Amino acid sequence: MPVIKPSELESWKGKEVGVSDWVEVGQDRINKFADCTEDHQFIHIDEEKAKATPFGGTIAHGLLTLSLLPKLSYGTTLGLEGTVMGINYGFDKVRFLNPVRAGSKVRGRHTLVDAVEKQPGRWLLTYNVVVEIEGIETPALIATSLVMIVVG
Repeated sequence: MPVIKPSELESWKGKEVGVSDWVEVGQDRINKFADCTEDHQFIHIDEEKAKATPFGGTIAHGLLTLSLLPKLSYGTTLGLEGTVMGINYGFDKVRFLNPVRAGSKVRGRHTLVDAVEKQPGRWLLTYNVVVEIEGIETPALIATSLVMIVVG
């Protein structure tokens, strides 16, 4: 992760900042997510029933894929010198484009779109994030992610 001065943010706009390592989305992870969210739809947890669907097997919840963004962001977004903390500020847009089959691997590709100092020492960074599925052209999801960085 590049660590830069806030004055350098402008030069990063429109540039890809980083790409994460691949993360496996296995059936055990999907089952645990189903338990946490109480979303036990068969397409996620019943491997036999799911074989009869157009997917040919179980798929991850779209929200599971989205919830992996913090993991997929480690080391792939900008760090600001003097950072006290970073806060997930939400999303302006999320689109689920392709299901993630159980056992697939995903990774995040981050591009800085904007950086605005909202208050002295508080920077709102906007990233376009593409979550790719290994070996598949269409990404799992695209999102506009917002991160508030507090610099001390």
